[in-house]
Amino acid sequence: MQEQSQNKMGTAPVLSLLVSMSLPAMFSMLIQSLYNIVDSIFVAKLGENALTAVSLAFPIQTLLIAVGVGTGVGLNSVISRRLGAKDQAGADSAASHGLLLGLFSGIVFAVLGFLFTETFFTSFTSDPQVLQMGCDYVYIVTIFSFGSLIQICMEKTLQATGNMFYPMIFQLVGAITNIILDPIFIFGLLGMPALEVKGAAIATVAGQILAMLFSLYVVFTKSHVVTISLKGFRFNGAILRDIYIVGIPSMVMQSISSVLTTLLNGILIGFSGAAVSVLGVYYKLQSFVFMPVFGLTHGLMPILGYNYGANNKKRLTDALKYGHYIGAGIMAVGMLLFMVFPRQLLMLFSASDEMMRIGVPALRIMSTCFIFASVGIIFSTLFQALGNGIYSLFVSVLRQLVIILPAAYFLAKFFGLELVWLAFPLAEGVACCYSFLLFFKIYRDKISPMDKKESL
Repeated sequence: MQEQSQNKMGTAPVLSLLVSMSLPAMFSMLIQSLYNIVDSIFVAKLGENALTAVSLAFPIQTLLIAVGVGTGVGLNSVISRRLGAKDQAGADSAASHGLLLGLFSGIVFAVLGFLFTETFFTSFTSDPQVLQMGCDYVYIVTIFSFGSLIQICMEKTLQATGNMFYPMIFQLVGAITNIILDPIFIFGLLGMPALEVKGAAIATVAGQILAMLFSLYVVFTKSHVVTISLKGFRFNGAILRDIYIVGIPSMVMQSISSVLTTLLNGILIGFSGAAVSVLGVYYKLQSFVFMPVFGLTHGLMPILGYNYGANNKKRLTDALKYGHYIGAGIMAVGMLLFMVFPRQLLMLFSASDEMMRIGVPALRIMSTCFIFASVGIIFSTLFQALGNGIYSLFVSVLRQLVIILPAAYFLAKFFGLELVWLAFPLAEGVACCYSFLLFFKIYRDKISPMDKKESL
């Protein structure tokens, strides 16, 4: 089975390989986005305060996912490169590290969530209802975060081997469980008490824990290209270094998004709670467009990493090219939907008149950043696959700290709420240009020399 997978990664037609590996992940990410949206749709029916509370909690969830995905991206890059270099023992060891890293991350989040959740919310609001709803939600999501973090590491481990089917099923198990349990726990159906916002959090972690249990069952009972074994396990400093050289920049990159959302909420709350709700709705809706592109990168990264490890320049560059084409196509469709149907999208969240007034032009303006963002996402995947995750971090810092926050503050202060949303396309446009510059550097330093290695 190992040889078959490696032959597929190194010899199958690149476009069909990319599509076959990406489609399951894209589908599962769409389902993931759907349940995020459904979650907020149900919460919005409790009132605007409930939606505001969940919107304020969103950066904490983003931070949690950032740590899980960052660790997973590091695992994916290390495992795929070791498989490409025929280092089976190294790939197996990295996979074993991933399980325990997910568990340890969950313990850290449980402690931090228990200690600092209330402090976080009191820095944004004095409304007792918003404060209580937000704390109830975050306590549950952080204390039981081990389910999500372990499942993500198992998912990325299998994706690194070219197995996209089981990761899709893991995502589906969590998403479908959440969608089914949301209305039951939130509104008190089937004899359950109405738990409102707390019920949404319980439905979320229940889905994550069930997905984790299923992922562990699959990993330990089925045959895979890599083998996870904890018998006589000892942490290996070199493997941890290799995982986190790629993983930490990815974590920081996605954590910056959490910081960005927190600070943007701080700017918007000065206008109204409805403005915060609009931003929260945008991120939920935007995920339905971005998540398929992230699913595409799940199929793209192991192809890039394997063929870089195998010193196959043509397959690497072909995969990168097709990744750009598909990503830009998805983003173009998403932008069209935001431009044509912003009112209908906001109505999904029981938007008030004020949310509608703010949100319709906001969604149209922010969606103009989508295609620029696609270029950055695909290039970041290349940087991570080749072990240069720090480049992805540079782009993310530029986009989300150096440009968007100062631009948002300036536009809010001097032009008001109507134009603050322009900070999004401005930041993505500049970051896109910078991504091209970094790509030219990495092409010169790492990709172009592959011709000489191949001829030796």
